[in-house]
Amino acid sequence: MGNRFQVQDRLKGGAQYIDGRLRPGTSGHSHAIVNPATGEQVLSHDLAGTEDVDAAVAAARAAFPGWAGATPGERSDALHRFASVLAEQAEDLAQAESLQCGKPIKLSREFDVPGTVDNTAFFAGAARHLQGQSAGEYSGDHTSYVRREPIGVVGSIAPWNYPLQMAAWKVLPAIAAGNTIVLKPAEITPLTSLMFAQAATEAGVPDGVLNIVTGTGREAGEHLVGHPDVAMTSFTGSTPVGKRVAEVATATVKRLHLELGGKAPFVVFDDADLDAAVHGAVAGALINSGQDCTAATRAYVQRPLFDAFVAGVADLMATVRLGDPFDPATDLGPLVSHTQRDRVAGFVDRARSYATVVTGGRAPGGDLEKGAYYLPTLIAGAAQDSEVVQSEIFGPVLVVLPFDSDDEGIALANDTPYGLAASAWSRDVYRTGRATREIKAGCVWVNDHIPIISEMPHGGYRASGFGKDMSMYSFEEYTQVKHVMYDNTAVVRKDWHRTIFGDR
Repeated sequence: MGNRFQVQDRLKGGAQYIDGRLRPGTSGHSHAIVNPATGEQVLSHDLAGTEDVDAAVAAARAAFPGWAGATPGERSDALHRFASVLAEQAEDLAQAESLQCGKPIKLSREFDVPGTVDNTAFFAGAARHLQGQSAGEYSGDHTSYVRREPIGVVGSIAPWNYPLQMAAWKVLPAIAAGNTIVLKPAEITPLTSLMFAQAATEAGVPDGVLNIVTGTGREAGEHLVGHPDVAMTSFTGSTPVGKRVAEVATATVKRLHLELGGKAPFVVFDDADLDAAVHGAVAGALINSGQDCTAATRAYVQRPLFDAFVAGVADLMATVRLGDPFDPATDLGPLVSHTQRDRVAGFVDRARSYATVVTGGRAPGGDLEKGAYYLPTLIAGAAQDSEVVQSEIFGPVLVVLPFDSDDEGIALANDTPYGLAASAWSRDVYRTGRATREIKAGCVWVNDHIPIISEMPHGGYRASGFGKDMSMYSFEEYTQVKHVMYDNTAVVRKDWHRTIFGDR
């Protein structure tokens, strides 16, 4: 397994992108980016310190008046050019994403990069279509209308599981609405976020509109969230870290957008197409090696189909090909790091005391031994209140439980703190209709699991956070609503003045 994409020359200026140029970090600490498929170092970079965050925020603040003052058409044109540059660089982006994350190259080429280009094109169009309420005389004596204005400098933090797409989800609605942004990617996977910012500059997005600081959450992240010149914070990551982000953000009373953890239920009713459900469960559980907050993690199967479902999933998981992420035949790459693999293995090993590991449940040996690989794993026999059912594992692990009545299946689906995504499988439109109404999740798929589109929102309920990514709903989150009200009468003494002046 060799590095197909060389990043040293591309990022030789450093892993901070501030005011349109690369620069090294000033924290005094460095970090080695490691290829998780081989354990080999890809690049070592200087981490951002608080001074770098301050410089990035200052650059964004200086760029804000000009960018906010640009017409929607001007911002739209810049984003259309941005989409074109990203499309031209698609192969480099795909290879860099697979190199730093261990994603199979077919996932990077067919999902991550095209999705990012499509998101960019969508928000290029959306930039021209941000609307307020129609003007009207709601009081009788005044004309009112609503303005939507950019908020200011946005400080965003993106996760390591989809570095390119999550960078796009944070950046695009913010800048399309006229904001400027400082993005902190995960320090273990910054490559494509930096390339994304370089592409924006190449497309003509003004310097300072998009800035990247690559540092740790404790130093760079907390300083960015708490910065007094940052007007809004958007964070994607785990629920425990999201709680800390909220705690820091409240000190400066800034707008907050949180997309947090998930534990998606996969509810299979007894009239479902069994073969479709089996294939959907394996694909939905193993996407991105299970490192997806919407991945199918809890399969609830009505008892008449339960045994056949378990057997079918186990058999299909056994056919999934682990291997070199750069081999187009590879289905499943490594986890993002050996630390993450060991975390996943810990969940499975602890589950052996109270459940059955039907298949998988270990790291492979042989040629893959040096990588952070873990076999597709199916667990049965766990109780609803057990760790593997209630906690986000974030690996290629599916837990399957039976249910009897429809009432029970829906109740079990709702029985975790999370509410990001779910799916319901049935040939009965009334059953699936009930499931879409009663399952508490931001997205409920019917007879499928995972697909997303730029036009529709992504975001959760409860411990999965609040706010939306993608779609016009996301675009609106990055704006401030202002009511403007004109007097139409030219009367000096208004009727309501009598509450002050009385009979005078």
